[in-house]
Amino acid sequence: MENAKVMIVDDEDRLRSLVRDFLMRDGIRTLEAADGEEALTLFFANKDVSVIILDVMMPKLNGWQVLEEIRRYSNVPVIMLTALSDEQDELKGFRLGVDEYVTKPFSPRVLAARVRSILRRAEESAPQILEAPGLTLNKSSREVTADGVKVDLSLKEFELLAYFMENPGTALSRENILNHVWNYNYYGDARTIDTHVKTLRSKIGSRGECIRTIWGVGYKFEA
Repeated sequence: MENAKVMIVDDEDRLRSLVRDFLMRDGIRTLEAADGEEALTLFFANKDVSVIILDVMMPKLNGWQVLEEIRRYSNVPVIMLTALSDEQDELKGFRLGVDEYVTKPFSPRVLAARVRSILRRAEESAPQILEAPGLTLNKSSREVTADGVKVDLSLKEFELLAYFMENPGTALSRENILNHVWNYNYYGDARTIDTHVKTLRSKIGSRGECIRTIWGVGYKFEA
């Protein structure tokens, strides 16, 4: 749960602030959006969002529209917030892929607990062995093999490779890599990533070619 990132989408500043404070007590990072358009912009700029808390009634694009667009690309867990309690609205939400449904007013403490529950379930169901041609990464034993040969990696090199292998074909910005692997409290710069990528490529031999440099953006893992 230490690398979890939750996006809170609601046009009420006070509500976002309350939910953010409860989540941050558990070390959960947050992103905030005040309308549907901002939510989509943030989501597509942050592919490592773990859970979305999404209000229905918002300016520009409502929650249903935002959810439909997100579901075209991602199965990220979504908790829907609404002032409505109509059964048809709840059924509509579940048809569109809502994971949980919360009616306003609600307790921010209880909502934070629901988020933690979803994150725990995701961790328990996450694959512990990641594979790509010639590469195997075991998250439980923290072992990596390249072309059948065990590779000794530092903790950050291991986490960096795991992040790449969990997001194949996705252009990962240096900011996203710093946030995910080095944590949002890290005050280093992009040279830290470049140095680790260079060392990682060298250690995994010919499989280092899988980590492509995307100039002006960051890196992409292509098996």
